Amino acid sequence: MNDSRTLRELSCADDYDPNSMPVDTARALIRRFLTPVAAVEKVHVRHALDRVLACDIVSPLDVPGHDNSAMDGWAVRFADLQGETTLKRVGESFAGAPYAGAIGAGEAVRIFTGAVMPAGADTVVMRERAKEIPGGVTIAAGAVAKAGQNRRFAGEDLQRGALVFRAGQPLRPAEIGMLASLGIGEVGVYRKLRVAFFSTGDELKSIGQPLGAGQIYDSNRYTLYGMLVRLNCDIVDMGVVPDAPDSLERAFATAAANADVVITSGGVSVGEADFVKQLLDKLGEVLFWKIAMKPGRPLAYGKIGGAHFFGLPGNPVSVMVTFYEFVRDALLVLQGRAGVEPVPLFKATLAAPIRKAPGRTEFQRGILSRDEAGGWQVRTTGDQGSGILSSMSHANCFIVLGAETGNVAAGEAVDVQLLEGLI
Repeated sequence: MNDSRTLRELSCADDYDPNSMPVDTARALIRRFLTPVAAVEKVHVRHALDRVLACDIVSPLDVPGHDNSAMDGWAVRFADLQGETTLKRVGESFAGAPYAGAIGAGEAVRIFTGAVMPAGADTVVMRERAKEIPGGVTIAAGAVAKAGQNRRFAGEDLQRGALVFRAGQPLRPAEIGMLASLGIGEVGVYRKLRVAFFSTGDELKSIGQPLGAGQIYDSNRYTLYGMLVRLNCDIVDMGVVPDAPDSLERAFATAAANADVVITSGGVSVGEADFVKQLLDKLGEVLFWKIAMKPGRPLAYGKIGGAHFFGLPGNPVSVMVTFYEFVRDALLVLQGRAGVEPVPLFKATLAAPIRKAPGRTEFQRGILSRDEAGGWQVRTTGDQGSGILSSMSHANCFIVLGAETGNVAAGEAVDVQLLEGLI
């Protein structure tokens, strides 16, 4: 795909409206331009956590490798169990130290969880349903219902040659454990995504610098840093760049030359967008949108050289909302993950009314909790201003109100998106 040509064609399309792009439309358009990283590296499984698998994994062995007991008890022949039955004890089978012989009619072996089933045995009687006696064991009538009970079979979890994981699978603790259980010490994963970011604005200062009149500390780089770390990206923090054409041009060029993705905060609001767009048109092809959402209306996406570009708003809450709703999914796709979807919504009961005008999708910060009946209820964190970063700190979810939604009364069901599931 020729990204620049496609971006130009898109901006001229009849259904392209930069003044009122619906959230789902913007997500879908961004997805059209995303091609995952291709470079692969081998890493030890201990270092593979949160990386993305670059090749299919096929099981080299059966898991478990042998028939074994699902619990502590007695390995017996089901055919010997006729009412209350007394059997002769002929040995023990421990995990890692199996019984070496075979059991015959009227015999039993004391067995422990995970131990290999002795030859001749087909069933395990749990310890609580049996009574040990000198030289043997008495099995209660009806202690087991069928042959094979409490017995795990070789290959029950995975069979040799079976597909275990497909390329594109993120490696979580469970996957790391499964790889280790197969004796796999190294895996091929896609290289980490490299992301460069900076803030724009003459009023911004970094931590440790004194504040002058009208100046504020830049919080956006620190929230972006935290979100990017959780997504396991390689990070290039380029600091605060002054609102000067030469400085901005150098910053954009340097970032694009050294990263897969460039993220900025500020500089895409009304009155600023034309200036930044002219600058970026020299280096790439960028679409500027006004998304029909609140907070986070201004958003830019495009390509600068070979790098993807996301221009986020300057207000702290808007930065986080647009990152969660647009950038997060794009980065996961670029990392090579398969089947990336937005974090799902579920219903909760609104505890207090919300005033809203139709026309835009709103992501109000919410607090989800249990009501007296044990169901889920949600309320807003209070003031929903896009500059109130504490609303994100207090929230554990977004209350997602669709574009067509107006005022919502207490007691109505609303869509909720958990923040903890986003990153």
